[in-house]
Amino acid sequence: MKRKTMAVLTAITMTAALIAGCNSAEGTERGKKGQDGEKTYTVGISQFAEHGSLDNCREGFLKGLKEEGLVEGENLTIIYDNAQTDTGTAGTIAEGFVSQKVDLVCAIATPCAMSAYNACMETEIPVVYTAVSDPVEAGLADKDGNPAGNITGSSDVLPVKAQLEMIRNLMPEAKKIGIIYTTSEANSISTIAKYKELAGEYGFEIVDSGITAPAEVELAAADLVSKTDCLTNLTDNTVVDALQTVLAAANEKKIPVFGSEIEQVKAGCVASMGIEYVELGRQTGVMAAKILKGEAKASETPFLSATEAELYVNRAAADNIGLEMKEEYVKDAAEIFTEITAE
Repeated sequence: MKRKTMAVLTAITMTAALIAGCNSAEGTERGKKGQDGEKTYTVGISQFAEHGSLDNCREGFLKGLKEEGLVEGENLTIIYDNAQTDTGTAGTIAEGFVSQKVDLVCAIATPCAMSAYNACMETEIPVVYTAVSDPVEAGLADKDGNPAGNITGSSDVLPVKAQLEMIRNLMPEAKKIGIIYTTSEANSISTIAKYKELAGEYGFEIVDSGITAPAEVELAAADLVSKTDCLTNLTDNTVVDALQTVLAAANEKKIPVFGSEIEQVKAGCVASMGIEYVELGRQTGVMAAKILKGEAKASETPFLSATEAELYVNRAAADNIGLEMKEEYVKDAAEIFTEITAE
C-alpha cells in the first residue's frame, strides 16, 4: 500500500465539491465569436519561475482546459510569460495581459497571483491561480476560502505535519531542521510559522534563515548546514530555483535535504511528502474553463486545495550522503528513484 497522508486544508470545501459547485453560480461567458460563430478564447499564463513543480502546474492546467473542450491552436490562444523569480517582472507581465485584453489570467505561484490580482482589479478579467500555498495570507481569499475579488484558484498547501513525521522516521536522532525562505513570500512566512508550531510535537527545533534575493541562498545554505541535522524545503520559488546550490552545500557536509514535492526529490533531495502538481493544475484548468464558458464566476468560487500527499524517495541522494533509510518505512513510497536528475 502506498504511503499517503491527508494534507491540511486551508479551504473548507473538498475539491470535487468545488468543481461541481462551479455549475451553481453562472457567470458571463468570455471569449470572442469567429466568422463561423464559434467562440475563441485567449488566456495569459504568468509563471514565476522555471522549475519542475510550476512547469507541471502549467502542463496540468492546459490538460484541464482541453478536457473542457478548450484546445490550444483550435479555439484557444495561450500567451505565456515567465517572471524568472522577479516580482517586478511578474507585475509587468500582468499589466501586459490587461493591455492585450486577455479573457482570463492564469497565475502560477503567489507573486504572480498577487500581481495579476492587482493588475486586473479594475477590469472584468478573471484571475485563476495555482501553486499558491496560502491564499488567505496572500490576501487572495478570506479565512473561509471565499475570493477577495474576481479571483480564485488552487492551493498547494504543504502537509507540514506529515513532513515532520517523515523526517522523524528517517532521522530518529535528529534535533534541528534548517529552512531557507524568502522574506517577501507570504506563503513561506505562514509555512515557517506552521513548522515552528508543530516541530515540538516531534522533538525538533526549527532554525530558519530568511533571504531577500537569489544571491543570498548560497550563504544561507552554508550557514544552516553548520547548525542543523538536515534541511527541509518549502515551495519557496526563489529557493527552489536555487536548489542545486542548497544541495551542494548540504552534500558537502553530508546533511540530508528533504524536498516539498516530487521534482525536488528527482533533483537530489532524499525524500518528500509531496503533492501531484500536474493533477492540481488539471483541476485548476477545469475551473478556469468553466469561468471562461460562463458556467461559474471566479468571484463566487472558493479556492480548492490539494488533499493528499505521498511519499517520494531518492535512494541515490540518500546513498551520496550515507543516509540509511528504514526499508520498512520507504517500501510503501509512491515512487522510489534510483538516480538524480539535476534540473
